[in-house]
Amino acid sequence: MLDRRAFLLSSAAGVACAAGPAWAFAAAPGDTTAMAGRSPKLAALFDAFFQEGLQLHPEGATQLGLDKGANAALRSRLSDASDAGRAAARAQTADQLARLKAIDPATLSAADRLDYDVVLYTRQSSAAVEAFDLGGSGYGPSPYIVSQNTGAYQSVPDFLDTKHRIETAADADAYLARLTAFGGQLDAETDRMRHDAGLGMVPPDFILDLTLAQMDKLRAPADQALVVTSIAKRAAAKGLGAHYGADAAKIYDAHVLPALDRQIAAAHALRAKASHDAGLSTRPQGAAFYEVALHNTTTTKLSPAEVHRFGLDQAKMISARLDGLLKAQGFSSGTIGQRMAALYKDPRQLYPNTDAGKAQAIGYCNARLAAIRTKLPGYFKRLPPYQFEVRRVPVQTEAGAASAFSQGPALDGSRPGLVYFNLHDSAEWPRFCLATTVFHEGLPGHQLEGGLALSNTGLPIIRKTGGFSGYGEGWALYAEQLADEMGMYDDDPLGRLGYLKFQLFRANRCVVDTGIHNLGWSREKAVAYFIEQDGEAPGFAAREVERYCSTPGQACSYKLGHSVFTGLRDKAKAKMGANFRIQDFHEAVLGSGRVPLDILQQVGDRWIAATT
Repeated sequence: MLDRRAFLLSSAAGVACAAGPAWAFAAAPGDTTAMAGRSPKLAALFDAFFQEGLQLHPEGATQLGLDKGANAALRSRLSDASDAGRAAARAQTADQLARLKAIDPATLSAADRLDYDVVLYTRQSSAAVEAFDLGGSGYGPSPYIVSQNTGAYQSVPDFLDTKHRIETAADADAYLARLTAFGGQLDAETDRMRHDAGLGMVPPDFILDLTLAQMDKLRAPADQALVVTSIAKRAAAKGLGAHYGADAAKIYDAHVLPALDRQIAAAHALRAKASHDAGLSTRPQGAAFYEVALHNTTTTKLSPAEVHRFGLDQAKMISARLDGLLKAQGFSSGTIGQRMAALYKDPRQLYPNTDAGKAQAIGYCNARLAAIRTKLPGYFKRLPPYQFEVRRVPVQTEAGAASAFSQGPALDGSRPGLVYFNLHDSAEWPRFCLATTVFHEGLPGHQLEGGLALSNTGLPIIRKTGGFSGYGEGWALYAEQLADEMGMYDDDPLGRLGYLKFQLFRANRCVVDTGIHNLGWSREKAVAYFIEQDGEAPGFAAREVERYCSTPGQACSYKLGHSVFTGLRDKAKAKMGANFRIQDFHEAVLGSGRVPLDILQQVGDRWIAATT
């Protein structure tokens, strides 16, 4: 899964235009002259958009390693979550749309036209989400400003600890300024919780229970709070003195802890009147919000009913293949779900549920990452110049965090790309399930695709740093398939079962997400469906379902995106025959950067037509 913080600046939403834009495949990436010949006016506009986005989202500047030089002041700021800040974001979107539409796209080169249409798509999509004036963002648009997956209370401590660098006294001073701003963010989001509740958008009772449990865990005394201990340790390690820890403790006690207590009280007040209804169909504006969220994250025009049927059809095909492989391994009795559940309980596949056992699991994951690196040159013309590694989700947020996710590297390579595994319960991650997730989140998945985008000299920075869930998750799921084709399971048949099990899981996500939000499924029905259909561990299934309740639609983007990548490859093979080269195909679908799936289909079709 893509990290929600990795695409702060230009994530997509909404529906693509029905008429396809007239572009050809962009200039070859990696060519330092690739931006030559582009429209100076459009390039200046994109640079302005990017800088305007950084001003609204200073965390994005830090995430990318751009909070220096002219942007150094951003290192001391957090996003404005107040009503005024949200109004500024809506005004910025409207203003940027107007400035884009002032350019006649018919006058642009093919490469510029592609950039234009992609950026236009993001701004139209943002406007569609912002029109609701409620909720926030997690792994996509969320109807809830604060939940187990959304809200400053759970994102800022990790951001300050892992993204805000401390090398100098100025860095440490900026950290303290952000820590003070953290209290203001909490209060602003508490106000929005009440605003959204007034519109009838109250999270389900079980989401609030998870949220309150995480808040209670984060509500620690100053000497134990991550936001205090992080700067104390890092400032001391740089020889900046012990006073930074003491200063952070004072700010925490004066600003952060009182604001967190106010938010906890507001969450308890909402919990007292919350319903158990899991989906959006029972909430005012819920059905309309779900349609927009589904289009936002899948970047297709498919309806909830069409996505539901797609998931059922895909699950049927994958289950048939799993059945044969399970029988070959001696698992022949029971449903697919029952047989997979039995494999989950095999003690030979389980790491001890201890810190030492979890360290072993992370070590295995890093070894898999290293093993596939050596095979990549045979499948890709370019490789990203960044370092990548696997880590464990911090214990403070693992109860509500996604099961696994990826965070991109800094643009200048000063911070590696990171893959996180949630090892809250080691039994949820048996060994046979780990490798395919490493390939999805790491190489050749998110980290390879994202690294190639960031290092692509043929893209304006606004496109290097923007993202689309349908494209990113679709590629990562395709990368899981590619790892199998690269021979990564030739000596690991149970690992291949893990790969196919997760393919089935992504198909069932389409069924479950639409079931919850369009068909009125309960949380319990959705959890049971995962357990019955593909043998999920109950805790894993529950956490997944709860995520879909707070960030609807995004879970559908994986299998839909995968189907576009594999469909284009099958079409290219059929057209090219013996002339098909996998390196050329990968360059075709990665070389133009991240695009909505509807646009990817057209980019791929044009490449196929140009090469046959």
